[in-house]
Amino acid sequence: MWKWNRRRESTARSVGTADVRTEERLIGKVPGRAAKVPSKCMPLHKYLVNRFADSVVLTFAQLEDLLGFALPDSARAQQEWWTSTDSDKSSCADAWILAGRTAKPNLLARTVTFERPMVL
Repeated sequence: MWKWNRRRESTARSVGTADVRTEERLIGKVPGRAAKVPSKCMPLHKYLVNRFADSVVLTFAQLEDLLGFALPDSARAQQEWWTSTDSDKSSCADAWILAGRTAKPNLLARTVTFERPMVL
């Protein structure tokens, strides 16, 4: 019952650490991933890391505002752009993967749900 509170406290401790930058804390945490989030996608990464909710829904327009550039056409038309772990297909995939989230796009609604895996 209190798992959410323990996770909240541990998240607050790790996010609140002022002397350690977020991207440095995440280096090497996900096997097979780049050690660093691309700078163009860092705003999305920081946004997702600092959200308490397990599920964050953003529209494509909100993502573009957050990132400061337009999403590629493949992001609007292909599920694989969001779900692929191949950094050649999605250069921003490291932003949500290293933030501990998965991306589930709804291409018709033009939204993406970024979810944390359930901790048992």
